[in-house]
Amino acid sequence: MSRWRIDVEYDGRPFVGWQRQKSGLGVQAALEAAIKSFSGEAALVTGAGRTDAGVHARAQVAHFDLQGDWDADTVRDAVNFHLKPQPIAVLRATAVDDEFHARFSAKSREYDYRIITRRAPLALSAGHAWRVGVALDADAMDRASKVLLGHHDFTSFRAAQCQAKSPEKTLDEISVSRTGEVITLHLHAQSFLHNQVRIITGTLKLVGEGKWTIGDVEKALVACDRAAAGPTAPPDGLYLSAVHY
Repeated sequence: MSRWRIDVEYDGRPFVGWQRQKSGLGVQAALEAAIKSFSGEAALVTGAGRTDAGVHARAQVAHFDLQGDWDADTVRDAVNFHLKPQPIAVLRATAVDDEFHARFSAKSREYDYRIITRRAPLALSAGHAWRVGVALDADAMDRASKVLLGHHDFTSFRAAQCQAKSPEKTLDEISVSRTGEVITLHLHAQSFLHNQVRIITGTLKLVGEGKWTIGDVEKALVACDRAAAGPTAPPDGLYLSAVHY
């Protein structure tokens, strides 16, 4: 038996999320179907992170086991062939040892959230960014984001249905930058709570609009109450951008 690591990108719009679900097609299920189509084996695909419906990935990592003897190019190309027409691409396939685990071997993850500030609707970026029709102060958002750096109880910034045993996480990096009309939030941590990045984004948007101050973000953090933080940003602008091992 051989264990394979695959690096995957996907457009999250058509999927119910990463995880296999009865309610619709998940990225995990689409990959498993493609693997079975080329290999004849019912492989279980395990991902580094479970992205929600509509959330994209530039660098998801997954692993699975196969009994057959295959080379890396064949695994990559065959899976991609059988994925058509789904918007999923296996960028690389790599043979790894049996101890590699896409989720539990990961040391950290990076997410980016993309906001486009303009009045006109999005045509080319529809479904791939959050259009905000008012001006946002990206510098103020960046300054306020530093309140969240480090180890905290992030109860205010996780979904009510979050299944994590503890709300405590360590945020290693967070920044907000602007290039033209595009504002990008970048976050790096060992792991994240359910909807953590999207709630942080919705909260910092309030700062960018001038409705909240840095002090308001601090109050939301220490309140340890989901109702104290800002709204949950839509999934459209969120990307899993890196997984580190």
